[in-house]
Amino acid sequence: MTEKTTHFGFQTVPEDEKAGRVRGVFGSVASKYDVMNDAMSMGIHRVWKDAMMDWLAPRAGQKLLDVAGGTGDISFRFLKRAGSGHATVLDLTEPMLIEGRKRAEADQMVDSLDWVVGDAMALPFADNTFDVYTISFGIRNVTRPQEALNEAFRVLKPGGRLMVLEFSQIPNDLMQKVYDLYSFNIIPRLGHVIAGDRDSYQYLVESIRQFPDQETFLAMVKQAGFEQAKYRNLTMGIACLHSGWKI
Repeated sequence: MTEKTTHFGFQTVPEDEKAGRVRGVFGSVASKYDVMNDAMSMGIHRVWKDAMMDWLAPRAGQKLLDVAGGTGDISFRFLKRAGSGHATVLDLTEPMLIEGRKRAEADQMVDSLDWVVGDAMALPFADNTFDVYTISFGIRNVTRPQEALNEAFRVLKPGGRLMVLEFSQIPNDLMQKVYDLYSFNIIPRLGHVIAGDRDSYQYLVESIRQFPDQETFLAMVKQAGFEQAKYRNLTMGIACLHSGWKI
């Protein structure tokens, strides 16, 4: 039988190798991850995450599962907006979770947070457990994104909400070329200077180009079973928010 393959950036690799490679990337950059996010996006990632919370409108008492939650950015925002509730941060890479636990917000919210090492394609939770599922700049690193969306549907309660924030495709060809020039020429250099790791950030840039466009990903959200699915472009489509409901 032919071995199944997938992309790792612009490389083609066996499917069973991708998760280990992704762990290697994020394990390498974990200690500088938040600093690099600010440097790469000039701080705009914070605006995008706030826009995610604005659309989500967290409510008191809700239970969040934040997949690929890394250092906790989304979970901290969710808990602050909700006022009360609980967030479970799940990530494939333990060093990312360790960095999240070090943040001041983690100390302030310790009773409202769980940190779990796990795989988006095989979530270690029962059906119908969470009110909200978020994944921010993480689903493009999953070996089979459709399986991650199917798992999101499974663990959400009826009436639960899916929110996906991810880099996407700019509808304007000229702007896409300008963005590509910046991404491929500047971001790996920043990775080398700030995190001492050019290769990991080269992969991250390449992985963005491999991710489906807005309409294709919307179809995947619907295929997983979500209804009232829609998306909003952010900053001309550099990033995009997809939303859906488990009815």
